[in-house]
Amino acid sequence: MFVKVYQYHIENDKVDEYLSIQEKASEIYNKYLDFTTIYLQCNEDSTKWMEISKYKNEEEYQKSINLINKEKDIQELFAAFQSLLVSEKEISEENYIEKKVINNY
Repeated sequence: MFVKVYQYHIENDKVDEYLSIQEKASEIYNKYLDFTTIYLQCNEDSTKWMEISKYKNEEEYQKSINLINKEKDIQELFAAFQSLLVSEKEISEENYIEKKVINNY
């Protein structure tokens, strides 16, 4: 699996709006891709968030993301997302390949 990891900071009073934006964005992504995303909020710094998305493979992701980014609604949602960010913090983005998953629950 291909994995995208984003890290960013969201204003504490904007969390509900942030989660709503993510739900709307996932509806658009779902038209093009099969994926799973988890959103993690840091215990030590409540403004810090990590977003981890898993896709079938990188090729499928790259092919689909170009189509997704052309969607007017996704562009508007991204602008709304950016307005929620803590101003002095940046968005970090990293790519990974999943090697092993161990579930014990």
